Amino acid sequence: MPKEYLPKIRRIAINTGGGDAPGLNAVIRAATLAALDRGWEVLGIRRGYMGLLQDEVDGEPGLMDLSDRVRGITHLGGTILGTTARGNLFGLEPRQPDGTWGPTDPSDDIMQRFGELGIDALVAIGGDGSLKIAHRLFLKGLRVVGVPKTIDNDLGATDMTFGFQTAVDVATEAIGRLHSTAEAHQRVMVVQVMGRHTGWIALESGLAGGADVILVPEIPYSVDRIAAKIVERERNRRRFSIIVVAEGARAAGGSPSYVEGTGRYGGIADRLAAEIEAATGKETRTLTLGHIQRGGSPVPYDRNLALRFGAAAVHAIEMGNFGCMVALQGKAVRSVPLGEAVTDIKRVDPMGEVVRTARRLGVSFGD
Repeated sequence: MPKEYLPKIRRIAINTGGGDAPGLNAVIRAATLAALDRGWEVLGIRRGYMGLLQDEVDGEPGLMDLSDRVRGITHLGGTILGTTARGNLFGLEPRQPDGTWGPTDPSDDIMQRFGELGIDALVAIGGDGSLKIAHRLFLKGLRVVGVPKTIDNDLGATDMTFGFQTAVDVATEAIGRLHSTAEAHQRVMVVQVMGRHTGWIALESGLAGGADVILVPEIPYSVDRIAAKIVERERNRRRFSIIVVAEGARAAGGSPSYVEGTGRYGGIADRLAAEIEAATGKETRTLTLGHIQRGGSPVPYDRNLALRFGAAAVHAIEMGNFGCMVALQGKAVRSVPLGEAVTDIKRVDPMGEVVRTARRLGVSFGD
């Protein structure tokens, strides 16, 4: 775009939404430093969009001047801006003053606040849900550049999302530590990892951790097939087994497990352990890694990818490339249309090379 047509940028904002992921602070730091290098002001919005609508959030100002707040945060987990998994602006149904529930849409108020604050563009860091919100705001006229964030690595437009490699590293270490205790007690160990709709964490960590069975949402399983694998190992004097299961995995013809009364995925490890014990007579224990996969310092790969994404997002703003998401494609970070980026979920291919590799090594997928 010719320089005379590029937008005049003086102030940008950054927010983080959805579940946290290792590397969020690295994105914030990179985007802030890149913006400051261009002479722009940088505001951080606390807890998604809450900081725009409230003077204070959790006892802190809703907006944060990031110019002197990003030193030494690349290695930190979490996000200095806070986040929320309940930030859907479109179709929320919060409790009304009279005690009833009803839909609300604060997006017009948010657009007004962006104008009042003189914010010329937003760097929205989030997963598919948060980026869908950002895309809707873009369609209402907000200059937006998205940065993909999800430990599930399930956004189709990018080869990798930051946080995924750290989650895999955490899960792999946990699986590896279970081998010795499982063998000592001759037990079956069922390890539940995150992955509601896709099984990337289960697949990568299970393969790296030497699991005997890996269960992912994309490949429905049979308890009989899992039991057969355990019995086969018994015949070969391998009297323990390690099973890695994604939280969204399901039996053939069945449905995923949910935490009772919450609508959240969970409980698959306990249900599966009871079924395996009944089918094999083997003592079976469970480990649910849960949010430990989200916490802690990002591994170097995630730090570097996050830094690249943050700098690329500011470059996109400088070039006037709004309504896009930065993405890793091959070895390069590129910009892709935001509307397309949030519609394509990247699922484990049951016939893909990684699954085939695992099968050749004797891993069962319960099918």
